[in-house]
Amino acid sequence: MSKIDYDLSKIKAFVFDVDGVLSPSTVPMGSDGAPMRMVNVKDGYAMQLAVKHGYKFAIITGGYSDAIALRYKALGINDVFMGSSMKLPILQKWLADNSLDALEVVFVGDDIPDHDCMRTVGLPVAPADADIDIKGIARYISPVKGGYGVARDIIEEVMKAQGQWMSTEKAFGW
Repeated sequence: MSKIDYDLSKIKAFVFDVDGVLSPSTVPMGSDGAPMRMVNVKDGYAMQLAVKHGYKFAIITGGYSDAIALRYKALGINDVFMGSSMKLPILQKWLADNSLDALEVVFVGDDIPDHDCMRTVGLPVAPADADIDIKGIARYISPVKGGYGVARDIIEEVMKAQGQWMSTEKAFGW
C-alpha cells in the first residue's frame, strides 16, 4: 500500500526540476561564479533503473551547465531542457512528443517556476523543503529534502506500486 493518494499504476513518466529538487537549494559557487551542484547517488540509481524499465524522463530547469546535461544523459535521460525560464510550454511539447497524457506524469518541483507544470500533471510532488505555495498544490510532499533523495523516494514508490522495484536482475547493477 502506497503512502501516496494517487493511482500510481497510471504513471509512465517523471519530470524533475534540478535546483532544490535533484540538488540542494543551497549550492556552492565556483571561482567563475557558476553554481557547483551536488547530486544524490541514490536518486541516480533509481533514475537509471526506471529508465531501464521503460519509464520516460525529462529534466526541465532554469539552470544551465554542461554538468547537468552530462549527469542525466549518463543515466539514460536524453530529454534535458536547460535555461528554461518558462517551463510549461516545454512540458506540454514534451508530453505531446512522447504521446503522454498529463495524468500519467509525475512532476517534482520546489519553487514558483514549477507552479504551472505542477498544476498540469497528474501527480505533482514537492520535496520536504519546498516553497509553501508549491507544497499547497503538491499531491505528495516527500519527507525528503531536495537533493537528498526526493527522486529516489517518488520513483521507488511508483515502481513498487507497479511491481517493478527489485523485480528483475536489472535492479542489481548499473
